[in-house]
Amino acid sequence: MRDVAYIALGSNLGQREVFLAEARRAISTLATTRVLGHTDAEETAPIGPVAQGPFLNQMIAIETELSPQDLLAELKRIETNAGRVRSARWGPRTLDLDIVLFEKQSVREPGLTVPHPELTNRDFWLRELAALRSSRGG
Repeated sequence: MRDVAYIALGSNLGQREVFLAEARRAISTLATTRVLGHTDAEETAPIGPVAQGPFLNQMIAIETELSPQDLLAELKRIETNAGRVRSARWGPRTLDLDIVLFEKQSVREPGLTVPHPELTNRDFWLRELAALRSSRGG
């Protein structure tokens, strides 16, 4: 099924801008997927109990035929290629890619919940999502 998905990109280690740009490029090359738009990057304070530097965040809208599960697998691959190491929950990372929302689908299963359960707790996600949806006329 062709659907529009919104993906949050974040980085707080190394060359943050480079990691976000590389993630956008990698996502744009996914099969049956095209990038519809992205927000400007913005710096935000880290969330959670681990002391760490600020994040650079942005959101992209994509049109894709990938299932939510297949998209998640691809996003994890892109994170790994960017040097992401999963250690402390909510710890620092080179790249964090989260599926925030699909326009036509929702998922509730181990390892994947869409809409993202933290959506309403992240003001910057709500702003970015609203900006992308309004730019698309939706």
